[in-house]
Amino acid sequence: MSSRSPDPRALARWLALALALAAMSTADAADAERVLRVCADPDNLPYSHQDESGFENRIAAIVADELGASLQYEWQPLRRGFVRKTMGTGRCDVFIGVPAGFERVLTTQPYYRSSYVFVWRRGDDAPHSFADPGIATRPIGVQLVGNDMAATPPGHALARAGALANVVGYPVYGDGPAARRMVDALASHAIDSALLWGPQAGYFARRAAVPMEIAVADAPAGLQAPFEFAIAMGVARGNAAMRDELDAVLRRRRNDIDAVLAQYAVPRTDPGQENPR
Repeated sequence: MSSRSPDPRALARWLALALALAAMSTADAADAERVLRVCADPDNLPYSHQDESGFENRIAAIVADELGASLQYEWQPLRRGFVRKTMGTGRCDVFIGVPAGFERVLTTQPYYRSSYVFVWRRGDDAPHSFADPGIATRPIGVQLVGNDMAATPPGHALARAGALANVVGYPVYGDGPAARRMVDALASHAIDSALLWGPQAGYFARRAAVPMEIAVADAPAGLQAPFEFAIAMGVARGNAAMRDELDAVLRRRRNDIDAVLAQYAVPRTDPGQENPR
């Protein structure tokens, strides 16, 4: 039996090879296992749905594809404490749609801008401007987030325009999306006009039982509440690396994202995308 010691040079080569293989295996595993975790409401069309039919679901799939990641959802109803219960507990990496500059998260550059809009039945002489005299007399629908009609920008604008007794409120929380209930009320002639957030208006108006018209609502002069919002993606505060990576994805996949927004009839007010007026 030989008692010779191993060749130090051979041992060094073996160790170097083993370390290199281990490093390659670890890198390959990291690449294969990347997951993009998205927190979203499971029943909030046109944005998101558990069957992934919302436009934010479609955009999330584009982002995951560009990052070479698999897409994983953490579903949470969009209620009070949504950010705290999701990103605040580390359950997800990104929100696909938040107002640009939203202070609870770190936001990307905006990828679209929209506005509140008027919706009415095609062919009807219904009010679709705050300057229209009918704004104070014709039944107009508006979304409510509480008991105060003026708690929302369009509600506040209607109050300033003298529309009080003729306004019909639709609570955000109810039997299905408030926007869908409002468009259904328009189709049945229960109301003559509705003031809705653009992405919701475009989606449900396109699917209405009767043809609808949409026009961007120009906020009354002197109104402090904003009518237009830029929409971005949100990541955890402090995660600048993820924010920068998403910004790069938004630049590279701009055309694909714009196409999704168009397919869902999202009214756009960002430069070069203005529609409709």
